[in-house]
Amino acid sequence: MKRVSLILLAIALVSTLIFSILEIYDPVIIRDKIEAKTYDLRMLLSWKLKRYHPITEILIVYIDEKSIAEIGRWPWPRSVMAGLVNKISADKPRAIGIDIMFSERQDAENDARLAEAIRDAGNVVLATAFMVPTGGQEVKVSSDIPDYLWDSAFMTVKTVAGIDWKRWVVKADKVNLPIAEIAVHASLGHVYSNPDLDGVMRWEYLYLNYGVDCYPHFALQVARLARGLDVKDMVLFGGSGIRLGQHFIPTGLNGKALIYYLPPDVHYPAIPASEVIKGTRPRGMFADKIVLLGTSALATYDVMTTPFSANTPGVAINANVIDNILHNSFLRKSPGVIELSFIVITGVFLGLLLPRLGALVGSAVSILVIACYVAGGVYLLTYAGIWINYTYPLTNMFLIFFSQTLVKFFMEERRARDIKSMFSRYVSPKIVEELVNHPEEAHLGGHKRLITVLFSDIAGFTNLSENLSPEEVVARLNEYFTEMVGLIFQYNGTLNKFIGDALMAFWGAPLSQPDQAELAVKCALQMIVRVKELQAKWRSEGKIIIDIGIGLNTGEVLVGNIGAEGMQMDYTIIGDDVNLGSRIEALTRKYKTHLLISEFTVQLLRDGIVNGTIKGISLRGIEKVVVKGKKKPVTIYEATSLDPESPSILTEPAEDKVVEYKEK
Repeated sequence: MKRVSLILLAIALVSTLIFSILEIYDPVIIRDKIEAKTYDLRMLLSWKLKRYHPITEILIVYIDEKSIAEIGRWPWPRSVMAGLVNKISADKPRAIGIDIMFSERQDAENDARLAEAIRDAGNVVLATAFMVPTGGQEVKVSSDIPDYLWDSAFMTVKTVAGIDWKRWVVKADKVNLPIAEIAVHASLGHVYSNPDLDGVMRWEYLYLNYGVDCYPHFALQVARLARGLDVKDMVLFGGSGIRLGQHFIPTGLNGKALIYYLPPDVHYPAIPASEVIKGTRPRGMFADKIVLLGTSALATYDVMTTPFSANTPGVAINANVIDNILHNSFLRKSPGVIELSFIVITGVFLGLLLPRLGALVGSAVSILVIACYVAGGVYLLTYAGIWINYTYPLTNMFLIFFSQTLVKFFMEERRARDIKSMFSRYVSPKIVEELVNHPEEAHLGGHKRLITVLFSDIAGFTNLSENLSPEEVVARLNEYFTEMVGLIFQYNGTLNKFIGDALMAFWGAPLSQPDQAELAVKCALQMIVRVKELQAKWRSEGKIIIDIGIGLNTGEVLVGNIGAEGMQMDYTIIGDDVNLGSRIEALTRKYKTHLLISEFTVQLLRDGIVNGTIKGISLRGIEKVVVKGKKKPVTIYEATSLDPESPSILTEPAEDKVVEYKEK
């Protein structure tokens, strides 16, 4: 058992080590393909647990199917877009974010009309496309960077001690700018995004590097204008975060922030652009709002996948990012300290504890620990905004639990096979089944136990062996032993061994048997009945008749597997009380009776005889004897059968005399 516990502990420690290493390195394939899915499920549950207030400060104007049907095919003339911007800016919104590219010229008049509208608004942010190379290519940037792009860059970039942020920052090598006439009157913000490997947008890059400067995200520029801040009030701490006025927005080493999306059933207020252009909406609806202008008509926008939707317009994602910036509600990915600690603690805890527990209790403990971690992860995401890793800690706990269960199962199977192999020779199938179902009862090592032992010997065996051939002797013994062993098993006894023409059996092991004395006496009486039936058969066949004597004794003896380890082991009993049983059996010839039992066996029967629960037995006290090898006398009783339903009779010896026998 100690060896098995060490094996199980070793499995737990190896598993813990492997998952600790995985937690430290966190391979992207596991993070984005597996762990991210558990995050999405938690988000769905988190949205159910948390209440949301209506969103009123952000409003989206969509160029949707309705608008295109009413205004005309897309793209619209920029004079139409200018009219749309003018109508929005007339209500004095806090900021206007246009998530539409104006990187190509239309014509001088239309371009001028839109530029004028953006200039008059004075608080417009334009989406700007930066291109980021893939495959680790060297980034080469043109030196011809226009001033209006520099005007939108971070004016202050600080390096945090110990963070080599330039190694991790996203580097663009090209930029597709809005045309200069329009861009000079607006702030520019990048709209580069990079979904996880499963195609889901969970993160947003709040800044990227282009040339010697860093440029803020489109949503960050909109939030800055909404707060009435200048570019100089936006400070980048590389690899750490961004200070926007008095608020600090944490980011990862590469500038990413984990988006906290609104739940599927909560939306930012949205209206069709055609209704604004036609003036069917009341004046003042954009006052003090953050207005985002984008497309949602089919084939007019980039289809984005979020944790709750596979068809989300980019402008809707930007609305969530702006909301996160303004309320500092970005979620945070745990750096791994919590998970690593939990992997080590639970790995060692379960590795040490589970081998000492039964299957049911071990399963309950494992499920409880796993459930607590799962609930803790949901709680942290919902109420603290922290995403802790599920994959490595939970898989480690499950594997430890599964491996422990599997090893125990195979060990129990092996133990059951050993028990069946060992005891099927000694006990009845019923006892074997009990031992398999309750292997803890099968004490295979040496231990002391109260046992009732039975010795049976053949009277007249010498005459039998002298008058029959060896083959006939063996055949007669086999016939006799088959009947006797069948009765021993019938009364749930344990066959110990055959000693020539004698046999030895006992009750009280390997399973405890409170009624062991009653079972032993009734088995012995039935053996006598069966021998008489065999005698009648042999007599009719003209065969030599044999008879038996049986002795019973009860006492504390040593029980266990005894023999040469690795070669031959027998489940047997040894002790003085075993020898006493043999001596009592030998006295049956002197007292000319079939069954003698000791006072110690009678002591176990006494209460049952007195209260009437043991029936059909007559016990007659003979006398006290001192057998060879013993100094203390023991009272012996003759046992005979009565009618099975008759009350048992116990008669004490008539005389208090002691007889000593020197020979066996």
